[in-house]
Amino acid sequence: MNSGLSTMELQNLRHLLLFGETNKEKYKTYSEHCTDPYVKQFFQKEAQSSDQKKQTLIQFLK
Repeated sequence: MNSGLSTMELQNLRHLLLFGETNKEKYKTYSEHCTDPYVKQFFQKEAQSSDQKKQTLIQFLK
């Protein structure tokens, strides 16, 4: 795959993707254990945001 990115840039994108996935799963877990509806909604939105950022990075690599 020749995306015009250096090895270091690809490595950094890989780390960002993993970090985004980890954040999404954390927020999802937090929201599942919340009883306060406002806090639950906050964590659900953060999980969605993390997933959207991950999808944006993946699109960038295509």
